[in-house]
Amino acid sequence: MATEKKKSSGKGGEKKSAGSMLPANHKGAGTPAPTPRLRVFYQQQVRPTLMKQFGLKNVHQIPTLEKIVLNVGMGEAIKQPKVLDAVCDELAVITGQKPVRKKAKKSIANFGLREKQEIGAAVTLRGATMWEFLDRFISTALPRVRDFRGLSTRSFDGRGNYSMGVKEQMIFPEINYDMVEQIHGMDITFVTTTNKDDQAFALLRELGMPFKGDDKPKVVSHG
Repeated sequence: MATEKKKSSGKGGEKKSAGSMLPANHKGAGTPAPTPRLRVFYQQQVRPTLMKQFGLKNVHQIPTLEKIVLNVGMGEAIKQPKVLDAVCDELAVITGQKPVRKKAKKSIANFGLREKQEIGAAVTLRGATMWEFLDRFISTALPRVRDFRGLSTRSFDGRGNYSMGVKEQMIFPEINYDMVEQIHGMDITFVTTTNKDDQAFALLRELGMPFKGDDKPKVVSHG
């Protein structure tokens, strides 16, 4: 649920748009990006560790990260469509990728919601962008969470995927506090190539995800 945040007016009383948070072209624009540090770490350190830990014989059995999905639901967009514009700008700044706007699947009269009305935004990260985001998320964003004591190990879905909620977008240093219209949260899902929670847990932990203690994830049965 989003929380309203008072904004101070800029020069001439005009508010700065969320789009102004987007970085300008830099000297290295257009040049090939270097291989993400965390992907190199996975290939050189994490893969051999997981292979030995789980006694895997085939390298294709070694779990890896397939994609990371960031999702923001904005109920306020029903009455204030422009709120979603700011959310999309922020997600673009955080991930370096253009978000996809999510539409309502059906109308709900009690909430004033119409079918196909835009009520959220999501970004799906893969490849180099995914690894680069995960690196920043672990090393920079999570340490900025208030009273952070580690991630819960009980948020695996029984199929090797891990989901967590972020209460406010301000933990990402790319976001300029003075340009934020509203403080809102988001859901982040880490999708792995394994369907086993213990392997997914080991993968994320080896990559640096700061879980609480060394407890194993709770096994979820889908029988």
